[in-house]
Amino acid sequence: MIPKVEWAALLEAADTLHLIEVPKEPIQGYEHNEEFLRKMHHVLLEVEVLEGTLQCPESGRLFPISRGIPNMLLSDEETET
Repeated sequence: MIPKVEWAALLEAADTLHLIEVPKEPIQGYEHNEEFLRKMHHVLLEVEVLEGTLQCPESGRLFPISRGIPNMLLSDEETET
């Protein structure tokens, strides 16, 4: 499962949230490294952002997160061509 993780995004998110120190790339033989697997489990499955924003890496658009739910709907002005 780890090879499917967008590693750069994980690094940035972990750093922004002051979580754990994530290695610059997956640890060789990580499937046998219990400490690493516990940290990854925590970051990927137990951390929940209740308030904040998500930023689209392509457009830079910010999407608000309220009570743990991101609002990714576009406004009427944004949908007009």
